[in-house]
Amino acid sequence: MLELLLLNISLLINLKQNHLSWYLRLWGLIIGSFLCLLILWSHSLSKTAPSEWFLLDGLSSSLVALTWWISMLMIMASQESVKAKSNKINLFSACICSLNIILMLTFFSASILWFYVFFEASLIPTLILILGWGYQPERLQAGMYMMLYTITASLPLLALILLMTETMMSSSFILKASLEMTTSNFFSMMPKTLKEIITLVALAAFLVKLPMFSVHLWLPKAHVEAPVAGSMILAGILLKLGGYGLLRMYQYLFLTNISPVKDIIFSFALWGGLITSIICFRQIDLKSLIAYSSVGHMSLMLAGVFSNSSWGWHAALGMMLAHGLCSSAMFALANYNYQKTGTRSMIMNKGMLLLCPAISMWWFMFCVVNMAAPPSINLLSEILVFPSILFSSQWLIIPVMMMSFLAAVYSLYLYVSTQHGSFPKFSSSFMSMKSTSLLLLLCHYIPVNLMIMKADVICAWMN
Repeated sequence: MLELLLLNISLLINLKQNHLSWYLRLWGLIIGSFLCLLILWSHSLSKTAPSEWFLLDGLSSSLVALTWWISMLMIMASQESVKAKSNKINLFSACICSLNIILMLTFFSASILWFYVFFEASLIPTLILILGWGYQPERLQAGMYMMLYTITASLPLLALILLMTETMMSSSFILKASLEMTTSNFFSMMPKTLKEIITLVALAAFLVKLPMFSVHLWLPKAHVEAPVAGSMILAGILLKLGGYGLLRMYQYLFLTNISPVKDIIFSFALWGGLITSIICFRQIDLKSLIAYSSVGHMSLMLAGVFSNSSWGWHAALGMMLAHGLCSSAMFALANYNYQKTGTRSMIMNKGMLLLCPAISMWWFMFCVVNMAAPPSINLLSEILVFPSILFSSQWLIIPVMMMSFLAAVYSLYLYVSTQHGSFPKFSSSFMSMKSTSLLLLLCHYIPVNLMIMKADVICAWMN
C-alpha cells in the first residue's frame, strides 16, 4: 500500500513539470491499477495480521482497485474535453490524483474518525471537477446541492463518532470483540426512542451518499452538470463510500443495535427504488436516466446490507463493483453521443445504429450488463440478494421483482430510443470511434464480466 501512496504523491508533486506528459500520468495510474490488483490477489491467497492504522481486507482492497481502475479510465475519457482543448490539464490531473489519494485512505483507514475525515474530504476535488469542467452555468447550483445534502447529513454522524470514541476509548474498526461489547453497553443505557434516533442519525450520512430515495435529488443534478470524468468518479466510486460505510458500521458497531428504524429504511429503500425505476421512463436526458438507474441499483445494494446476512453483504459488494464499472461506462457512452451530436437529449440522439454501429454495439452490451444478464457480476449479485431479502420479509419480494423487471425494461428503452429511428440531419453520416474510446469501453466490459470467474473476491471478504 505504501508503494501506491508514493506513486500517487509523486504524480501529484511532478504535475507542474513540463516534461510530464498526459500519457505519462496515464501510465502512472495504469501501474497503480495493476499494483492494486496484485494486492487484492495476494490478500485473497494469504491472510495478513490487521494493522493499527490500515484496514486491509477483501472489501477495502477491491474498492481501492476499482478506484485506481476508474481513475485510469477517467484520464482516457477526458482526452477530448481536457487534453485536446488544453483546458487546465495540470489542475485536472491534480484533482484526479488528490481524489485518488483521499479515496484510497478512506477505504484503508482503520480509524472511524479518520474515515469520516477522508469521507468528507472527497467532496472537495469532486466539487472542483464539477465547477471547473462542467458544461452549463447550472453547475454552481448542482455543486451547492451536493455539498448541502452531504454535509448536512454528515455533521450529526461526526458528533456521534466523537461521543462513541470518548465512551469506548478507541476509534479503531478492528477491535471487533471489545467494540461490540462496548457498543451494546453504550446503547443499553439509552431509552428506546433515543436509540432509534441515534441509529437513524448514524445511517443518514451514508444514505445520502448512496443516495437513497427521497435524499437523491442532488445526484441527477450533479451528474447532468458534471464533465465525463466527474460523472465517472461519482457513479464509479463516490456512491460506493456510502455502501462501504454502512457495511463497516454494521460489521463492527451496529450488529447489536437492530431497531425498527432499520426495518422502516429497509422497506422504504426498496419501494423507493421501484419508484425511481418508473421515473427513468420520464427522462429525456441521457445522463439523467443513467443517474436515476443508479439510485435503483443502490437501493438493491442497500437492501442487501440491511438484510443483515452474509449473502446480502456479499451481494452488496458485488453490486457496488458491477455498478461502478457498468454505470461509469454508460456515462462515457453518453459523453461520446454528446460529442457526436452536440446534445444529450434522447429525442435528438436517434439513429446511432446508422451513424456509428460501433457505439451502438457498446450501448447494447452495457445495457445488457445493466439489466443483470449473464455472465456479468451483476447477475451473481442479484442472485445473492434475492434470498437475503426474501428471508427478511416475504412481502418485500414484490418491489424487488418489479425492480428487476423494470431494470430490463428501461435498459431496453434506453437502447431502442437512442439507436433506432432516423438520425438528425445535422449529424454526420461518417462517424467513427477512436481506438482510445474503444479501449476505454473494453476496459470497462472485461472486468465486469470476467469477475464472475473470481467470485471469491466478493464472497470471501468476511472472516
